Amino acid sequence: MNPYETDKLVAEYLLFHYGGAEDILDGLPGPVEAVDFARRCLRELLDPASLPATASALDVGCAVGASSFALAGHCATVLGIDYSQAFVRTAQELLDKGEISSAKAVEGDLTASFVARAPEYPTSSHIAFEVGDAMTLRDDLADFDVVLAANLICRLPEPLKFLHRLPSLVKPGGQLLLATPFTWLEDFTSRENWLGGRSAGELRSFDALQSILAPFFDLEDTRNLPFLIREHARKFQYGVSLGSRWRRRSH
Repeated sequence: MNPYETDKLVAEYLLFHYGGAEDILDGLPGPVEAVDFARRCLRELLDPASLPATASALDVGCAVGASSFALAGHCATVLGIDYSQAFVRTAQELLDKGEISSAKAVEGDLTASFVARAPEYPTSSHIAFEVGDAMTLRDDLADFDVVLAANLICRLPEPLKFLHRLPSLVKPGGQLLLATPFTWLEDFTSRENWLGGRSAGELRSFDALQSILAPFFDLEDTRNLPFLIREHARKFQYGVSLGSRWRRRSH
């Protein structure tokens, strides 16, 4: 079974996307700078000044939707797509109801209550969520002002299928925002489909990514983006994604 369809992962990602430091760390010492990753990707990477008033955004791998809500603060229309039906169903419930009661693991079978709340966004903006595969996105998706893919690339069985679609997804002058820790695991991506990291002398993954995108995009910025996922009260996943902003060339 896809782990991203389980109640456990839905609860973990609700806390990951919508929890503050006090919710995630429960007063324990920890890297508070790694909290609020989904929305921090936008704060760190997006260039809002260059967006038109009618800007459209695509959030690929939106999970439970916090980055889509953040995009709606800058864009008139936002479409969030995720492969997990459970994640999309949860994001839609947040959109419809504004909040969801969830649980966070404490230890063993013990849990504590947590309420995930959708952030406010302009009433003039429109958000939609749908189930979809990043490697086979529907053909009519094209020409977005912003495309975001956070912690997605190294979870795809064939990341090149997604990367090769990006030039048609981002309109000329538009922004591509990527974040990935390049955690290559054969549970998700077979070794021959990794972008790098397979042998000495091979390109590192970000260098390979640059060579793939360079014919169509200019690299404008890179940032280290730490993230923290709570497994239980005293165990966490800590990682550092490499964030990057790319500008689609006009020619």
